[in-house]
Amino acid sequence: MSFTQEIRKEIDVVWKASVEHPFVQAIGNGTLPLENFRYYVLQDSYYLSHFARVQSLGGAKASDLETTNNMNKHAQGTYEAELALHRTFAKQLNISEEEIKDFKPAPTAYGYTSHLYQAAYQGHLGDIIASILPCYWIYYDVGENLKDKTPNQSIYEEWINAYGSEWFRTLVDEQINRLDNIAKTVTEQERNRMKNHFFISVQYEYMFWDMAYKLEKWPVQTL
Repeated sequence: MSFTQEIRKEIDVVWKASVEHPFVQAIGNGTLPLENFRYYVLQDSYYLSHFARVQSLGGAKASDLETTNNMNKHAQGTYEAELALHRTFAKQLNISEEEIKDFKPAPTAYGYTSHLYQAAYQGHLGDIIASILPCYWIYYDVGENLKDKTPNQSIYEEWINAYGSEWFRTLVDEQINRLDNIAKTVTEQERNRMKNHFFISVQYEYMFWDMAYKLEKWPVQTL
């Protein structure tokens, strides 16, 4: 069993809870209120803007130019594909430029991105891949699970199609293979550290759906 297979199996309970979260299921059956999806789009756009930066940091920490190039392609893909999709959603949901400019992340979105930066700045490429891989992998699993659903809501159909595509699967497989190869070359202590980054990110993926489902806010509101 490979490193990624082992850590994926070890956190299976949380993984399944994430893939089967009510927020995800409501997208699949078309019952999710657009208010919640609108909230999600704003939070996820914030998250992806930092996710792309962490991908670029992975390129900077790579030991060979080929990996540097590939990680930067992933960052470019996040910008061109996923953020472009969010811009389309923003238009459909009447999200204004001013609203985007004044946006403040919810606690979970802020915490998740902070976790990615901690892994990136304190560790090596393996730490970065371990921390960002759950986002790739869980979204692909969600896309696969929902691909036969007919939510009868075009914005949800677009979202499902984006993450259940072969193009996205190629990106997921590339990062899985990269982490497995790194795991073969590092110490047991480093593997445990990478596993911990992976586990925390899996927990945050669940929390991100939950955040959008409950329209999470900071506990004490300011004016």
